[in-house]
Amino acid sequence: MGLLRCITVFILVCFLSVIHHNGVEGSHIVYRGLQSISTSGVKHLHRTGYHFQPPKNWINEYATAPMYYNGMYHLFYQYNPKGAVWGNIVWAHSVSADLINWKALEPAIYPSKFFDKYGCWSGSATIIPGKGPIILYTGIVDTQNTQVQCYAIPVNRSDPYLRTWIKPNFKNPIAIAEKTINGSAFRDPTTAWLGKDGQWRMLVGGRNFNIGMAHLYRSKDFLNWVLAENPIHSANTGMWECPDFYPVSLCGKKGLDLTSIGEENVKHVLKNSLDLTRYDYYTIGTYSSAQDKYVPDNTSEDGWGGLRYDYGNFYASKSFFDPSKKRRVLWGWANESDAAQDDIKKGWAGIQAIPRKVWLDSNGKQLVQWPVEELNSLRGKKVKMGNQKLQKGDYIKVEGITAAQADVEVSFSFSSLKKAEEFDPSWKNAQELCGKKGSKVEGGVGPFGLLTLASEKLEEFTPVFFRIFKAPHNKHVVLMCSDASSSSLKKQGLYKPSFAGFVDVDLADKKLSLRSLIDHSVVESFGAGGKTNILSRVYPTLALMNKAHLFVFNNGTEPIQVENLNAWSMKSAIMN
Repeated sequence: MGLLRCITVFILVCFLSVIHHNGVEGSHIVYRGLQSISTSGVKHLHRTGYHFQPPKNWINEYATAPMYYNGMYHLFYQYNPKGAVWGNIVWAHSVSADLINWKALEPAIYPSKFFDKYGCWSGSATIIPGKGPIILYTGIVDTQNTQVQCYAIPVNRSDPYLRTWIKPNFKNPIAIAEKTINGSAFRDPTTAWLGKDGQWRMLVGGRNFNIGMAHLYRSKDFLNWVLAENPIHSANTGMWECPDFYPVSLCGKKGLDLTSIGEENVKHVLKNSLDLTRYDYYTIGTYSSAQDKYVPDNTSEDGWGGLRYDYGNFYASKSFFDPSKKRRVLWGWANESDAAQDDIKKGWAGIQAIPRKVWLDSNGKQLVQWPVEELNSLRGKKVKMGNQKLQKGDYIKVEGITAAQADVEVSFSFSSLKKAEEFDPSWKNAQELCGKKGSKVEGGVGPFGLLTLASEKLEEFTPVFFRIFKAPHNKHVVLMCSDASSSSLKKQGLYKPSFAGFVDVDLADKKLSLRSLIDHSVVESFGAGGKTNILSRVYPTLALMNKAHLFVFNNGTEPIQVENLNAWSMKSAIMN
């Protein structure tokens, strides 16, 4: 049998016997001629100062298996060690004491077994109470893209860094697609949870023709997994990647661990990443532990028009429960918006969004997100602005900070909504509406907000703004935009969309708040306290470093008051 194999099986049996007693992406563009081109150097133009990224090369979607264990935060991520486009994927591994400053370790998982010879794709970490973590991930077994679910365990659970992981042959893979399942669309196992019946459960993303689904598996010992007769939920949306399932409290911002799944006094969140649209969608609903079925509330649309974590460049997210601060933390990936050849030239591609705390809004209809509090430790020089009136056409510069790397919080107010434009009920798509009603198009109440990463003479800028419309029955519609169409003078090879979402907010106090995290090639914004969020990737040519500027503006006929603006220059994080 061999000494190494004997040791491996011994470790596994010890690990999993204790459990029992306690009773990417398929549509990636593959650049076969480019995926292994090594970088001659890394261009620092547009690299971020405090958003997570490796020193060079491609970082893939999937904040894979984030977790908190033994005093350390762990982030595993899909990574190409050989080039700046997708390919040669391994599970890179970084650790942190604060979610902001990171130390890179050697890759945790890479293709090495018969069950993952052609790829180690996304997965999750489950921490067995009192015992330690186990990773579930998708392995690719052949050139036909056949996908199976596998597991890995740490060699030394007492190592706070969890440097070394093994993939035992025993019972690996743990789940193979049955004949009724599309084996080439069968991936991304979730964090498992233990039901009151003593059985573990996990979900695996899948697709049957155009029906996206979250397959449900059960196990008594974490080794032998059985497919449930029906998925926990499905919808006519196309492939579901990176499903995530977790409970949220009905009151307060406190996060819940997975032991609360199935409890009566909580709501449940089912999130999926839609392969066809490349956005993350979620619903709020109810889970029946007796039937193992999830049903979205009638206020959560189950499809392409549904709620999204983020209305910008944000995909394949993953949440985890942080027991040290009793919160749920969300990670998301932001790809580049330039061409593959541009990525190769600069020697890197992809960043992670700032980790966000997530909780249920007081209305019970949607989630709220906010940057983790640890980010505030990077705040440096601060400037203020208050009681500043903005008439139509006013652009006022915020002086005194490094506008290319900043954190801005601002509260706007207005005295009347009478000038709000009529809202056309046919305007269902916020992004299309933002494209028509951009920051330069005069309105009634708005557009007003920030011009980020702006050049001195406004040849290029990324506006983040609100526009308010009048709807029937004395209702109002609030549009939030982060418009990259004017973000760069470069014309070729850039995707420059007018990202946008509607904001469900009460305007009784006639106020709107905005926070924007500006970091060279990313503007990550949180509207109305985190109800609507938009991340944009942008590549200015003039508004670089100390030539970047920040403005507040108003292009509506209704005067806008900057009640309070606080802006900080942001220090750089220690990044791998």
